[in-house]
Amino acid sequence: MRELDGTENIGDADTGLTTLIEMIEALSTTRTINEVADVVRGAARRILGADGVAFVMRDREQCWYVDEDAIGPLWKGKRFPMDQCVAGRAMMSGHVVVCPDIYADAEVPHDAYRPTFVKSLAIAPVRPRDPIAAIGVYWARPYDPPPEVLRKLQVIARATASALESGRLNDYLAASLEHGHFLLRELDHRVKNTLAIVQSITRQTLRTTPSVEAFADVFESRILALSQAHELLTRRAWGRPQLEEILQRTLATFADDVAARFDFRGPVVTFNAETAVSVHMAIHELIANATRHGALSTPEGRIVIDWNVDEATAPALLTLTWREQGGPSLSGPPARHGFGSKMVHQGLARDLGGQAVLDFTPTGLIFTLRAPISERMSLAA
Repeated sequence: MRELDGTENIGDADTGLTTLIEMIEALSTTRTINEVADVVRGAARRILGADGVAFVMRDREQCWYVDEDAIGPLWKGKRFPMDQCVAGRAMMSGHVVVCPDIYADAEVPHDAYRPTFVKSLAIAPVRPRDPIAAIGVYWARPYDPPPEVLRKLQVIARATASALESGRLNDYLAASLEHGHFLLRELDHRVKNTLAIVQSITRQTLRTTPSVEAFADVFESRILALSQAHELLTRRAWGRPQLEEILQRTLATFADDVAARFDFRGPVVTFNAETAVSVHMAIHELIANATRHGALSTPEGRIVIDWNVDEATAPALLTLTWREQGGPSLSGPPARHGFGSKMVHQGLARDLGGQAVLDFTPTGLIFTLRAPISERMSLAA
């Protein structure tokens, strides 16, 4: 048995891309955990050419086999201890587990597999950090899945993570807040808004990435940023997070040494829930761009973020400046603007009712945002 950390290079060719995209779009319309499981079990089996697929949820210290699509019975409805189940091992490690011949592997609990058709498997955790589920793929013969199959499996798992979070939220609130029609309407609004964001991210990422490998990396990064934004809002009971909190949470999705290269300062400014998501995603795109092309692509590079509020105007005006230093010299703006640039330059300014400027100076990118203080963005009392 071996584990993969998700960094394998498989090349650009992928004939199953269309089916994979259709599955991602289908996931974006799901509303419950059962709907997510239904999409995954059927689509994953077709995409991966498998004899069986199981959708497994983590239930405290147990693996719960929620649903399956297979040539013969697997373990639907059953629960197993995490440390005695291959799916549990995948979730605990956060890595894809591959076993080309289960009966040649001493780590596999053979007794659990003998009543089934399974001879080989690959299991991917859903969300590498703190996995909440796993997707098990099984074959009726000894089989070592090639890199392109494993890459597809990882993309499926990443897309499932976002859909599953929305499904869990919907299931939980629908069950516990039956008396609150207002809360259900609010939930419906938030879920639809989240799914619209996921659909937009999917389509825009597909338009600007040349291969499945590139799509998987960029898509995972953006979905993880969206997930972190919602996690921050959940911790605050969908209250008003502060700008500094959003910056800290966004930095948490990148390598540990990235945060040490930031300096930021300014007064306490808070955002409503939907605007906080926009701010989080825009900052994520700025950091990602700086990592690939800007100040964070060199060891000496740093980024300074400062903001202030002019209360002498009516309404008061926030000015935020992102300044990159010590990076590669810039010759001017890029020839084309991708999803990230549009989100930062147009989307965030629109959501805040303000204006934004991207200035590609020779010494580094300077991003300036000016927006009025309003219900969407306010000073702390």
